[in-house]
Amino acid sequence: MHTYDYSSDEALIERFKEGDELAFDLLVRRYEQKVYQLAYRLTNNPDDAADVAAEAFLRMYNSLKRFRGDAQLSTWLYRVVSNVFFDFRKRESRHQHLPLELPSDDGDEPMELPIEDESVDIVGHALHEEQKRVLMEAIQKLPDYQRVMVTLFHLEERPYEEIAQILGLPLGTIKSRLNRARNALRRLLEPYRELFEVETSPTVGQAQEASDAL
Repeated sequence: MHTYDYSSDEALIERFKEGDELAFDLLVRRYEQKVYQLAYRLTNNPDDAADVAAEAFLRMYNSLKRFRGDAQLSTWLYRVVSNVFFDFRKRESRHQHLPLELPSDDGDEPMELPIEDESVDIVGHALHEEQKRVLMEAIQKLPDYQRVMVTLFHLEERPYEEIAQILGLPLGTIKSRLNRARNALRRLLEPYRELFEVETSPTVGQAQEASDAL
């Protein structure tokens, strides 16, 4: 009786390529929470998130045998979920004529903008439910590509390099567009500045950091 290695993603993918359906089920169980979490953060709707997650796993099933391992499976899955979300939004906005992205400044690649201090984390200050609700509503108002970038960077805590892999864009483009998305989010949160200010803080510096987040 053979004992198969099911511990790593690579082993499960190889087993699935050889026809082992259990291996795929184990991969789904391993990633279903992450996939649904990303889908929910992008759609802010449990039913839509469930639809996006189900479609993502269907695409995963249909494409996994062609997976070459150029990126980690989690990175590849983030790309699948992002693409499903973009397709979902295209269908949703077909009759609304909503742009997926703000036009770039020069008609091609966006201008390279200074990258802000990464220690200033907008999302890190959303400590309470009301803050989270306001923050999520603001993120939903961003153009779709900006929404995905802000979600991946701030909520999923993915590094620039991985986001570039997920979205298939150059690193410089990711940095400049994410910078623009942060500025757009800051403007959306400006009316709620008082909500995000820290009322009681151990240090003046932390209070200032919370204020700088907007």
